[in-house]
Amino acid sequence: MLLLGIIGWLGVDAVVTGEGRTPWLALATMLLLVPLIIAYTLRPAVFVNDDRLRVRNPFRVIVLPWGQVASLRSGFSNEVFTEAGAKYQLWALPVSLRARNKAARQESRAAARAAREGGDTEGATEADRRHESDRAMAEMRETHERRQDAEAAQGEVTVRWSYEIAGPVAAGAVLLAVLLAVA
Repeated sequence: MLLLGIIGWLGVDAVVTGEGRTPWLALATMLLLVPLIIAYTLRPAVFVNDDRLRVRNPFRVIVLPWGQVASLRSGFSNEVFTEAGAKYQLWALPVSLRARNKAARQESRAAARAAREGGDTEGATEADRRHESDRAMAEMRETHERRQDAEAAQGEVTVRWSYEIAGPVAAGAVLLAVLLAVA
C-alpha cells in the first residue's frame, strides 16, 4: 500500500505540475506500475471450499475441483499438482523457512523436555507451532483427502488469464515505449 501511495503521490504531482511530456510519461508509468504492484502484493489469494480450490495468482485464476488434485506440496514454495501432471504455485501462501526451522527447534526442545521429565509435552501442540501457511496447507490436505471422491468435487481444471491486470500493464508498457521512442 505504501508503494502505491508513493507512486500515486509522485505521479499525480508530475501530472499536475509537470511540463511538456512529463505528465504523459507519468501517466504511462503509473498505468504500467500500479497493476503490477497490485498483482504481486494485493491480488494473490487462495479460496477453499468443500468442492474446489481456487487459486488467484498475479496473472491467472486456477479453479481445481478436489477430484482433479493429485497432491499439495510444501517445499521452497507451496504447490498443487493435478491428476494430469500440471503444477500451480500458491502465491498467497509463502513458505517461511525461518518459521519452519523455529518450529523444528521448538519441537525438539519439547521432545527433550518430555524425555527428561518423563511426561507428555505441554503447551502448544505441533499444529500450533507451525507457520500459518503450513497450517493452511495441512487444512487443505485434510479437505482434499476428505472430499476428493465426492460427486460435487469432480469436474475440470480451469485456468483463466487475468486480463484485468495484463491489459493495463501492456497498455502502459506500449504507451511508455512510444513516448520514450518519440523523444
